[in-house]
Amino acid sequence: MKPPIKLSQPPKPQPSDEPRSMAELISFAIASMVIVAVLGGAGYLWVSDRNPLPPTLEITSTTEYRQGKYYVPFTVKNTGGETAESVQVIAELRIENMLVEWGDQQVDFLSSQEEATGAFIFTRDPDLGALSVRVASYKEP
Repeated sequence: MKPPIKLSQPPKPQPSDEPRSMAELISFAIASMVIVAVLGGAGYLWVSDRNPLPPTLEITSTTEYRQGKYYVPFTVKNTGGETAESVQVIAELRIENMLVEWGDQQVDFLSSQEEATGAFIFTRDPDLGALSVRVASYKEP
């Protein structure tokens, strides 16, 4: 009978008593900052995109008389957090509760805090009736 063979084990790494060099410490600090920045940025985007504000569209308009016509310039502004696409603006002029003139315009694209301008042109004086300028619809991209 042969004696059992002893397998040699690799030497266990011993903790180094040498202090870390300045280059190692700086490299570790920079790598740690990069990791924290990436994780922080990803966390911020994850939290901030959870509840975006829907598009909120505001209309302002006035009436101007020029060259025998009544111009109603308007401004539509997206004050919400999301983009609005295909924004439809409608103007209606009612005199004695009857719709006598109307028009509609399409704004292709309004990102958050963006505004667009346009004008409606009427042949009748809007001051003689009730003028309504409003956003009728939009779609989300």
